[in-house]
Amino acid sequence: MKHFALKSKNVIINDEMKPAIIEVKDELIFAIHGYEHELSCEIKDFGSLVIMPGLVDSHVHINEPGRTEWEGFNTATQAAAAGGITTLVDMPLNCIPVTTTKAAFQEKLEAVHDKLWVDCGFWGGVIPQNIGDLDELLNAGVLGVKSFLIDSGITEFPNVEAKDIRAAMPILAKHDVPYLIHAELDCGGFNDVVISDKYNSFLESRPKKWENDAIALMVEMARESKAKGDNCKVHIVHLSSDEALDTIEKAKKEGLRFTAETCPHYLTIASENIPDGKTLFKCCPPIRDNKNREHLWQAITDGRLDFIVSDHSPCTPELKHIDTGDIEKAWGGISALQFGLPLIWSEAKERGFSLVDITKLMSSKTAKFAGLDRIKGQIATGFHADFLIFNPDHRYEITNEMIKHRHNITPYAGRWVTGQVEHTFVRGHHVYQQDQFINEPIGKPLLKGKL
Repeated sequence: MKHFALKSKNVIINDEMKPAIIEVKDELIFAIHGYEHELSCEIKDFGSLVIMPGLVDSHVHINEPGRTEWEGFNTATQAAAAGGITTLVDMPLNCIPVTTTKAAFQEKLEAVHDKLWVDCGFWGGVIPQNIGDLDELLNAGVLGVKSFLIDSGITEFPNVEAKDIRAAMPILAKHDVPYLIHAELDCGGFNDVVISDKYNSFLESRPKKWENDAIALMVEMARESKAKGDNCKVHIVHLSSDEALDTIEKAKKEGLRFTAETCPHYLTIASENIPDGKTLFKCCPPIRDNKNREHLWQAITDGRLDFIVSDHSPCTPELKHIDTGDIEKAWGGISALQFGLPLIWSEAKERGFSLVDITKLMSSKTAKFAGLDRIKGQIATGFHADFLIFNPDHRYEITNEMIKHRHNITPYAGRWVTGQVEHTFVRGHHVYQQDQFINEPIGKPLLKGKL
């Protein structure tokens, strides 16, 4: 029986920060006590460092099995632990096989054995060929499913069209799981843009209209679903275009079950500051200008955007074409899993956000979205003892040497941030301490119906 307590003058509980002692027994939060309460068990006193609920990142590409040279469960979950993420949800691509069948999902579950440093849920995928298999896939334990409206870059994961979405929605509504959508529609007219080493040429090749039209389509699909009595949950992943925010707001006001996320790279980087030939900044949809970035922050403030996730989408350095600066050929994806909290905190604190606000945006709301909010996302009695210990004032430079994900490349190298994760606890197990991993991987798969 593991029985101990954590103590701090700054603990985030019930949407406020206050002095407290958290008593832990058998991987769960057993009780929350006043700061002066006496206990017979060991008490770890963290002084004035902030004890926060472990972060829940619902958008991570781990790529195992099949493309483990890009990333794997061991390195990805170590990076997560170093970033204070105690729960992540893995995407159905770019692994081989893609997670579109029960058999493929079982293969992924076998691949995670003894490799998880944090707890891990899984999204399945919807492609035109697997609509008939969705019931079986959802019954196997995925937390929801994802589709692309545009070429995913992976031949095994083709995009869906309106007829496929219509066929999938009643099944997803029956299981009451979210339908995650990569919302870009190739509207044509931009295929003749020549992509050079200029970042703006890549930006011109994927205009806001692609996102705007895709999101408008998904609102139509959601309306149809509601009219039929299904009211399927629709979720827009990695929103980049500020022009789509009004459409999202109207969908919510209509009573559609419509949500949207954005990511640190859209909130912390502006296209005009991206040097030419720097392929590490390539992602889809693209990073846009500073005015767009400010509008996304406003949408975070007023609730049009629901939460912030990493969209960690790594590949090998060779696939990034770092040496040639060939943006057109480079794989699109940002690698920054462990740096999300300091990146966001550095920007958010200057805009009047508190760490309580950040906890909502990166922990409690993401846990609820993934259907994990009975056990994850807050410090409360009976919940998993998932914590991060945060120094909100420590300022430092991100370097390639501190990276824990598989390949030590990130567009954030050289950037100064404020806020450092000092310790991470997963279900009461101390897994990370000041740049060191402790003991063995103790993370567990999180399966719908078996939580």
